[in-house]
Amino acid sequence: MMKICVVTGSRADYGLLKNVMYTICDDESLELQIISTGMHQSPSYGLTFREIEKDGFTIDKKVEMLVSSDTATGITNSIGLGVIGMGEALGSLRPNLVLLLGDRFEILAASVAAMIARIPIVHLHGGETTIGAFDESIRHAITKMASLHFVAAEDYRRRVLQLGEDPDRVFNVGGLGIDSLNRLELYPKSKVEELLGIEFLQKALLVTFHPVTLDVVDIGKQVDELLSALDCIADTTLIFTFPNADTGSSGIVDPIKKFVARRNNSYIYQSLGQKLYFSCVSCCDGVIGNSSSGLLEVPSLKKGTVNIGDRQEGRLKASSVIDCEPEKSEILAAINRLYSSEFQAELENVQNPYGAGGAVNKIVETIKELGAEISVKKTFFDIPGKAE
Repeated sequence: MMKICVVTGSRADYGLLKNVMYTICDDESLELQIISTGMHQSPSYGLTFREIEKDGFTIDKKVEMLVSSDTATGITNSIGLGVIGMGEALGSLRPNLVLLLGDRFEILAASVAAMIARIPIVHLHGGETTIGAFDESIRHAITKMASLHFVAAEDYRRRVLQLGEDPDRVFNVGGLGIDSLNRLELYPKSKVEELLGIEFLQKALLVTFHPVTLDVVDIGKQVDELLSALDCIADTTLIFTFPNADTGSSGIVDPIKKFVARRNNSYIYQSLGQKLYFSCVSCCDGVIGNSSSGLLEVPSLKKGTVNIGDRQEGRLKASSVIDCEPEKSEILAAINRLYSSEFQAELENVQNPYGAGGAVNKIVETIKELGAEISVKKTFFDIPGKAE
């Protein structure tokens, strides 16, 4: 039996990994192992490892790595703690493969530990670019440590090949988030209101703003511009979710809490969980911020996204995504466009560039097919061309 260890460090990657985990569990030839780490273990972010257990999974190891500081030094210390903890966890579990998704620093720690332990890494959602965050460098670094790759679009497959990976080990399966949406039975509006403890006004927006970790501009200024723009909107329910635990995250949470405290129509939540989050999107008029979900999944719900700043710059975008600079006037202009009758009429015909689903089964079946052929030993595949 092939033992596959899935590492999850946040609400975001777990939402995408959950159906892969269920499919592994359902296959008699595979054994699922789970390591929970990062934001899942943090009281400040809702102790979301409980959601994993609530979904019926057994967590084999919990690796503590978050420290209280969100400074560059604090995050660096967290990565160091993560490598130590992951090394011990993998040494105990001894999986045949480690399955990782994305680009967060928790996942970097897991990839380093797995590589040193000579455990082949399966990497999901590689090849993407996010110019405004150090996640991009982490993502490409994990690509070079991984032995098998499942990407969300053909553009991303070409980029992984450009990094020298074996074409026979790089598969375009589409976005995992589409599978999640296809398998979810979303809550009706009345249930969303009950679970959130609110009553929607005629208009509603969901807001998630993450630190832009490579931006030299003060994150506080960007948040002030966003909140100043939202302060100009009347008769609109504003639902905020916490940012990721990245450098500067407290500089986002604290101003939002103050904003919410003085407005009757605004609310903030540590973590909604995948089903409630997407149900909330379906009840809102659109999403505001710089979260990847606004690009990867929200277009499939036929909702608009106001994408602020350059955190997601370089990713494929549907026509439902409105880009704007992190300035009050531009954010307001983008929101006005979101609500325009012309833009709303076009949403029904939006095509998601990340596909229509099916990624989960393709991933699990390919892993089973390749099985013992997956090795940590790799050859750098040069792109054919004329030498200089």
